[in-house]
Amino acid sequence: MAEWDLTSRMGQYLDRHLVFPLLEFLSVKELYDEKQMLKGKLDLLSNTNMVDFAMDVHKNLYPDKDVPQTLKDKRTDVVSQLKYLQSETELITKIFEDPEVIRQVQSSRDGRQLFEFLSKEFGFQSKMIDTLYNFAKFQYECGNYSGAAEYLYFVRVLLLSTDKNFLDALWGKLASEILMQNWETALDDLTKLKEIIDGNTFGSALQNLQQRTWLIHWSLFVFFNHPKGRDLIIDMFLYQPLYLNAIQTTCPHILRYLTTAVITNKSRRRVVLKDLVKVIQQESYTYKDPITEFVECLYVNFDFDGAQQKLRECEEVLVNDFFLVACLEDFIENARLLIFETFCRIHECISIRMLAEKLNMTEEEAERWIVNLIRNARLDAKIDSKLGHVVMGTQAISPYQQVIEKTKTLAFKSQMLAMNIEKKLGLKTDTTTNTWGPE
Repeated sequence: MAEWDLTSRMGQYLDRHLVFPLLEFLSVKELYDEKQMLKGKLDLLSNTNMVDFAMDVHKNLYPDKDVPQTLKDKRTDVVSQLKYLQSETELITKIFEDPEVIRQVQSSRDGRQLFEFLSKEFGFQSKMIDTLYNFAKFQYECGNYSGAAEYLYFVRVLLLSTDKNFLDALWGKLASEILMQNWETALDDLTKLKEIIDGNTFGSALQNLQQRTWLIHWSLFVFFNHPKGRDLIIDMFLYQPLYLNAIQTTCPHILRYLTTAVITNKSRRRVVLKDLVKVIQQESYTYKDPITEFVECLYVNFDFDGAQQKLRECEEVLVNDFFLVACLEDFIENARLLIFETFCRIHECISIRMLAEKLNMTEEEAERWIVNLIRNARLDAKIDSKLGHVVMGTQAISPYQQVIEKTKTLAFKSQMLAMNIEKKLGLKTDTTTNTWGPE
C-alpha cells in the first residue's frame, strides 16, 4: 500500500541515521522494489562513516561487482581518523572515569561550576569540550551510538546554552538514545530539548518553527514506544498551540499519528475527540488518509458505510506504517467500538447481521464481541438471539445531570426577568416624577 506511505515526507525532518530503521521496515514489507531500496540505503550511507555497512549493501545491490576502491579508501581514512581522535581524547576520557568526577557530573546543575572544578583539579581546558564533541559526533557517524551518547552527555553538561554546539549536542544525544531504544532516557532528552526550543533563545520565528517540526517527527519514535506516549502525544500535538500550529503549517500528515493516539487512548478519547475532529475538518483540504477520513466519516458525516470502508483501508495503512504497526489490533478494536457507540446513540434495536457488516466481522464474531462488552459493563444492552437483535437499554440520566440541565438557563431567565421589572418600573417613574428609580 505504497499510496499511503509517508517515509519520503518523514525523511525530510529526520537525521539520516533515523531513516535507516524506516527503510529496513519497508524492505521487510516489500512495498517497493528491493533494488531501489538498496540504492536508497547506499545513498544515505554515503555521508556517514558506516563504511562496512555500505560495503555490505553494495554487495547485495551489485553481487557481480567488486567493492569500489573509493569505499576501501574511505574505510582506511575512517580507521585512521578514529585512532587519531581516540588518542586526542584519551586524557579526557580518563578524567571522566574518575569516581569523584562522575559524582560531580551527576549532581551538578551548573556547567560553569563543574568546568571550574575540572579545571582546578584536573587541568581541564575549554578546547577539550570541543574535542570531546568532535569525537562523539565521529562515533555517531560510525554507528557507535552508545559511545556517542556517553560523550554527548558530558558535553551537554559542560557546554553553555549559548555555545554553537550546544543545540547539536542535544539533538545528537536524543538520536543516539532513540537508536539504542532507551525510551525512558530518550523521553528525558526530548523534554530537555523541547524546553530549550520553547525558550526561544537561539533564532528567529522561522527557525523555531523548523526546530519544532523536527522535534515533532523525532518524538514519534519515543511516543509510540514509551508507556505514557499516547497521552504525551495528545498533550503536545493537540493542546500546545505552538506545536499544533507547526503541524498545521508544515506537516499536516502528522495528524495520522495524533488521530491514532486519540483512538487508541481509552482513558481520554471521549474528552479529546471533539477537539481532534475540529482540527481534522480544518486541515482536510491539505491532508487526508484513511485514518483521518475514518474520524470524519463517523463524527462529521455520520456515514457508517463510509466509516466501514475506511476502517478496512486503515488496516492496510497501519500494517505498513513503521510507527503504527504495533497499534493495529488496538486501533481496530477501539475503532469498532466507536462505530458501535455512535450507531447505538441513534438506534434502540439493532440487527446483529447489519452490525457485523458495519464492523467488518462475521455474525458470530460480532455477537461474541457484544457479549464481552456487556459482561465488562461497557454496554447497557441485551441480545435477542432468536431474532438476532441487540436491544439497547434506556440510559437514565443521573439526578446530578438532571439538575444541571434544568438550571442551565436559570441565570439567563433571571436576567431577563430583572430587565423586564426594571423596564416596567422605569416607565412608571418616567410618567410620574421624571426621575430614575422606584418611588
